Amino acid sequence: MMAAAIALPAGSGLTFAVCSALSLSSANVFRHHAALTAPPPARKVRAPSSRALPDRERDQVLQHLREPRFADQTPTKVFAALLDEGTYLCSIRTMYRILAPQGEIAERRRQRTHPVYVMPELVAIGPNEVWSCDITKLMGPVNRSYFYVIVDIFSRRVAGWRVEHAESAAQFKELFIDAMEKHAVARDQLTLHADRGRPPLVHALHALPGNG
Repeated sequence: MMAAAIALPAGSGLTFAVCSALSLSSANVFRHHAALTAPPPARKVRAPSSRALPDRERDQVLQHLREPRFADQTPTKVFAALLDEGTYLCSIRTMYRILAPQGEIAERRRQRTHPVYVMPELVAIGPNEVWSCDITKLMGPVNRSYFYVIVDIFSRRVAGWRVEHAESAAQFKELFIDAMEKHAVARDQLTLHADRGRPPLVHALHALPGNG
């Protein structure tokens, strides 16, 4: 109701009648209406500091900062180098203020850009194309037990597995050959993958045909 009363045009003579009918305070309505229609306050413009460098001296500082010998130097190092030569232009903070509008606060040298590399990814569009293998140490009552497993990444089927008491490339090779014969997989159609494989597993993969 208050919003409807405030929306009434000023000077129309309807405000008092609507406020009376709705039991609203006309003073509150006029006060809100005045606040909404008042022009925005003028923005205060800060007067330039009397200690600010003239444009000619600012250009001189910028010219020194852009010298080839200072191309890869920070204002702190430029200030120290000039001071050693007996030259004082301005404070370090003023150098930063001069460089900021020029967009030269960050590294001013040309930076080498690196191409975006795509992370390699193995993709299978059918079963028995990519197998993922792993050797995991089992935590249980029997000490030094290891779980060998081969998983088809397309069907998520376990192609082969066994539990051994040691990590052995020869044992994994036997498991792999047995899994290939069991699923009738040709050696030239299969890619093997071991994510952060353990050393015996890596050695076994390098010894097998069609490794990946």
